[in-house]
Amino acid sequence: MASAVVPPTRYACNLAQLLDSSFVIIDKPCGPSSHEVASWVRKMAGVSKAGHSGTLDPQVSGVLPIALGKATKLLSYMTAKDKKYVCLMRTGMPVTEQQVRSVFSLFVGQIVQTPPKESAVAKKARKRKVYYIKPLQIRSSDVLFEVHCQAGTYIRVLVADFAPYFGGAKMIELRRISVGSIREEDAHTLQELSDALWLAKEKHDESALRKILIPADEALGLPKIVIKDAAIEAVCRGAPLFVPGVAMYDKNILSGSLVAMVSQKGELVGVGVAQLSATELKDATGGVAVASKRIFMQKGLYQKGW
Repeated sequence: MASAVVPPTRYACNLAQLLDSSFVIIDKPCGPSSHEVASWVRKMAGVSKAGHSGTLDPQVSGVLPIALGKATKLLSYMTAKDKKYVCLMRTGMPVTEQQVRSVFSLFVGQIVQTPPKESAVAKKARKRKVYYIKPLQIRSSDVLFEVHCQAGTYIRVLVADFAPYFGGAKMIELRRISVGSIREEDAHTLQELSDALWLAKEKHDESALRKILIPADEALGLPKIVIKDAAIEAVCRGAPLFVPGVAMYDKNILSGSLVAMVSQKGELVGVGVAQLSATELKDATGGVAVASKRIFMQKGLYQKGW
């Protein structure tokens, strides 16, 4: 077995299939709710269902991954990815860069937050990890900063926690600039999506739309294990992926990590937990390679190999 080289899936299937199993990364504007944006995308794309990952408040802009069709099954894996934000905060007094950096350092690492009353989750204190907070620009009492944090961290609460150190603190603007490996450069406006859909429908030019639609396995950004055709149907019916059914694999797979299981054509079969690392797979002749967590491919597309 060797490192996986998976064919690009965004050109390997027809447009209807791609629309029913992809993510689109929307640059959400301020104003509408995340639910409204997902609903607009669903109607524009003409798919049966769509859902968003990681809710942004109406007044917050930025990266909003939206799953189309069957890709909604995988939203929980996207929601769990870490996030980056740029925030404009107004303090209750003029501050220096040294003061700001000193306070920010107190909130890097593991912190405890209670979700705000406006949130839909339980209002219980919970631990979250902040990887870094760095000032970008400081003008008197206006502080522009970037924060990289674990999913489920509330920046509004973080700003409120800064208040005692700055004579008060208020969040003025907030923008999400990344979700996992997805950056704001990967996001598209609703108008760009609408134009691409129009070109595909009216002019039969799919090129712009295919650049916008991201196949589910690519959007998840997980290491891949390629499954032999003969093993796919068994996995689709709930069996674990055994070592003999592995064709190729990414060399960065770690035991216990999430992996994307794909066909030799590059189709996403499902998501699972690696039971062996890439190093262990190299010499393995039997046993379970991946324990399935979520199967994406429908049954019956491949013949039984057992």
